[in-house]
Amino acid sequence: MGVSVGFIGATTEELDRAEKEPSWAGSYVGELYADDDFPMSDRPSGGPDKAWAGLQFLFDETDIELEFLMDGYPLLEDGTLFGWSAEQIARVARQLKATPWERLAAHYAPERMMAEKVYPHTWRLDAEGELDWLRRSYEELVDFFAVAAEGGYGAFMSFSF
Repeated sequence: MGVSVGFIGATTEELDRAEKEPSWAGSYVGELYADDDFPMSDRPSGGPDKAWAGLQFLFDETDIELEFLMDGYPLLEDGTLFGWSAEQIARVARQLKATPWERLAAHYAPERMMAEKVYPHTWRLDAEGELDWLRRSYEELVDFFAVAAEGGYGAFMSFSF
């Protein structure tokens, strides 16, 4: 299974309720992902999945102010569900839109990533293939944030391990 990060759009009302009723939030997000119509055409979803730490490494080398494990606000005490306001989503969307992939890719360092134990610890196995995987994950993340921001959504971010 592995450690992964995923986002799904959330309304302000859903996020407000989630803060007040964390147990509801955990069940609700689970239902969203389990819905037969997932991914839903009216609710953006996406994320870096298992590429989150590799992307975080690249973000840390640039001026993108996105930290998967620090941004948002915790909804569940076990650290598996976070809320992101519509304002946070819009801010990150602007940063991602202004950052072409090539600028991030310039900081790709498989040997250093292995030495620093960046999850999922596969950077040397197929360095070019892993870079392409990060690119695709970045593009999905950019798309999610752009669509969510355009729709005025906040988000639920799940962190599974």
